[in-house]
Amino acid sequence: MLTLASKLKRDDGLKGSRTSATASDSTRRVSVRDRLLVKDEGYYQGGKFQFETEVPDAYNMVPPKVKCLTRIWHPNITETGDICLSLLREHSIDGTGWAPTRTLKDVVWGLNSLFTDLLNFDDPLNIEAAEHHLRDKEDFRNKVEDYIKRYAR
Repeated sequence: MLTLASKLKRDDGLKGSRTSATASDSTRRVSVRDRLLVKDEGYYQGGKFQFETEVPDAYNMVPPKVKCLTRIWHPNITETGDICLSLLREHSIDGTGWAPTRTLKDVVWGLNSLFTDLLNFDDPLNIEAAEHHLRDKEDFRNKVEDYIKRYAR
């Protein structure tokens, strides 16, 4: 289901491999690009979505920066790839934001959840997509399917 998960198992997160690199390079950032394959359920079934994860030097004290590289019609992801996921926030009102105990595996599972149980139409980043869903669920589904056919195969 998740191809990034196999990399994370192999690397045991980027934290371990990061220390084996040049420790004196304080500006070094690690970037991971991979595909998140969505389960065969919900609006986004069959789509393959690519994300870029930038792991800053201050990781694990600060969250990684994640961007969706695949164009998508989603209430919590803008068409330019910005993502609304509380665990990616350094400070979160609901207490579910980033903590040093979180790992890149948590990020992968959080991203996967945006396509199933964390799909949030009540607190959207992409307001137009959320309002579209409220107005016409069938047309919303059609637009999502169109985006998947065009951009996520």
